[in-house]
Amino acid sequence: MTFKFLIPGKLKDRYLQEGCQEYLKRLSKYGKMTLSFLPEEPVSPSMTKSQREKALQIEAKRALSQISEDDILFLVDIHGKELTTEEFASLMKEKMAKNGNFVFLFGSSFGLDDSLRKRADVSFSLSKLTFTHYMALYLTLEQCYRAMKILKGESYDK
Repeated sequence: MTFKFLIPGKLKDRYLQEGCQEYLKRLSKYGKMTLSFLPEEPVSPSMTKSQREKALQIEAKRALSQISEDDILFLVDIHGKELTTEEFASLMKEKMAKNGNFVFLFGSSFGLDDSLRKRADVSFSLSKLTFTHYMALYLTLEQCYRAMKILKGESYDK
């Protein structure tokens, strides 16, 4: 089993770096871990909608080049379905039966191109609240770890 986490930009906040590294270490008990930072296209609110869409298309192509055809793509998307931890674990179990190579993809500050939504096997939202994509990474790592503990019948402090 492999877990690949793809996220745009660079994680600069030390507290998040440490937290993410801790959960990557914990998750490594269940498979191979990869965390890759993808270059972000320069995007600003002053750009036209068309310019932002073009930037998101470029980012999508870059991300898709890191994903193989048989990888199970989990898209962390504000437009995705909100799940309980148990539902998330159940989805992981279901997808594991098909293939144990998971890719978790996060969008940049301006979101995701629709081509990624079409490719995704699972699209989920962490909350109706807004998080930075690095906070979303940290929360997703923790939820993956929690889901694996559930699937393996191991206890996890609440």
